[in-house]
Amino acid sequence: MLFSSGNAIAAYNPAAGKAVYDVSCATCHKTGMMGAPKTGDKASWAPRLAQKIDVLVSHSDKGFRGKKGMMPAKGGNAKLTTAEVGNAVAYMVSLSK
Repeated sequence: MLFSSGNAIAAYNPAAGKAVYDVSCATCHKTGMMGAPKTGDKASWAPRLAQKIDVLVSHSDKGFRGKKGMMPAKGGNAKLTTAEVGNAVAYMVSLSK
C-alpha cells in the first residue's frame, strides 16, 4: 500500500507521535538541519509520501543517508521503540500532506 492511501498509516498513532516529535525530531525537522524535510513543507514531503510507510519508518528507525542529507537512527534517541518512531513519522506526515 502506498503511504498516501491512508490505509497503511492506521498502524501508527500520530497523536502519540507528537510527544516523540517534540523531544527527538523537532530540532532537525523544524529547521531542515542535516537535510531533514521540514515539517509542514509539502514539497519536501511529497516524494516521501509516495513511498510505503514501512520504508519511511525503517529509514527513521535504522538511519538513512539520502541525496540531500542523513537521518540518524531513531533521530539520535536510541531509547525509542520502532512503534514510537512510527508514531512520530505519522505525526510529521499528518502535518505535511
